[in-house]
Amino acid sequence: MTDPWVALEPGADPAERVRTLRRAHEAFTQAGRVPRPVRSVVADSWRRSARAGVGPDGTADVELTDADLGAYRAEHPLARVMPLFRELMGTFAADGEHLLAVCDAHGRLLWVEGHPATRRRAGRMNFVPGARWAETAVGTNAPGTAVAVDRPVQVFAAEHFIRRVQPWTCAAAPVHDPRTGRVLGAVDITGGDGLAHPHSLGFVQAVARAAESHLALLAPERPETDPPELTVLGRDEAHLAVGGRRIRLSRRHSEIVVLLARRPEGLTGDELLCALYEDESVTPVTLRVELARLRGVLGPGLLASRPYRLTVPVESDIAVVERRLAAGAVTAAVTAYTGPPLPASRAPAVVRLRSRLADGLRAALLAGRDPDLLADWAHAPWGEDDIDVWRALATARPTAAVRTRLAALESELAVPAPWTRR
Repeated sequence: MTDPWVALEPGADPAERVRTLRRAHEAFTQAGRVPRPVRSVVADSWRRSARAGVGPDGTADVELTDADLGAYRAEHPLARVMPLFRELMGTFAADGEHLLAVCDAHGRLLWVEGHPATRRRAGRMNFVPGARWAETAVGTNAPGTAVAVDRPVQVFAAEHFIRRVQPWTCAAAPVHDPRTGRVLGAVDITGGDGLAHPHSLGFVQAVARAAESHLALLAPERPETDPPELTVLGRDEAHLAVGGRRIRLSRRHSEIVVLLARRPEGLTGDELLCALYEDESVTPVTLRVELARLRGVLGPGLLASRPYRLTVPVESDIAVVERRLAAGAVTAAVTAYTGPPLPASRAPAVVRLRSRLADGLRAALLAGRDPDLLADWAHAPWGEDDIDVWRALATARPTAAVRTRLAALESELAVPAPWTRR
């Protein structure tokens, strides 16, 4: 048959790319090369991969090498359970000609161990320590998809998004911090057709749960204290409560701490430059100066480098709203939302975060149609011109004041009412 992946160029329509992938997968299924038709977890992953612009001939980039990789692995929480992973999975991987792999929450492979010949084969597709196997980088694959959806995932042969990965089968399960519930990374078993069995998924899931139990039993590395708390919503300058101090951060330092609090695995200097500055002429020296100043403000030991990261988990009011919204507790989420995070910030990553948070809340409000919640949002400074919310409120609570305000908004914004559109 004609190679179906030739149509999967990065500029193609994502929906069409997924339809092409589905047809290709079904063709492989009919040929007896995979054991089942397209599953929803795979189709959803294909769509995300297509939207991310992943190409069918792509490959993983190695982001951490040599000293950087060694230092990062030594400090990563999953280093403490690597002996357990080796004990539970090492013999199975070696005897079955499979690989044991562990990635961080960013999809970067930290350890890849197992049968030597299999490691050499995997190396040809950059399935090596330090390589980034996030779903957004290389498409559908078990470790990358497991951390993306935060649940165990098994990927068979042609279910992989990238062609060179399709001879492989893999199963992975996320590993969480037992105290905070934060995803630390994933443990993965990768190999050939011998792993194409539901038991493989159950196996890695059991190993991940054993690792979480082991982490819970280990003595804490530092004395138990209240975690630092970051207050951002509705403020142009964040407040950080840490070690009995309350620090008011500058606008730039607020942006840096917000981004690092959301990425416990850290960010490289280049990643921070892209996240913080619209102007591409800003130099790494400028960023390093800002980080040196921030380190002095925070005090010793809280800001590490290579990559830049906070050394302790930081709780934020943004995370509180996101957790409540994800749990379906819309009232609690809206109550906790005291305004957009860093509303004056123009840092690209903060602008995206601000938009995602507001869009998530608005979508929940419009779907729920609760008149009290709609009214709270509509009468807040950030919702006073939100015509969709005012229209929903006019439907749920059609008082004279609401209708008057809606009519004024439609006039100001020159937006016709839905019943006048053709």
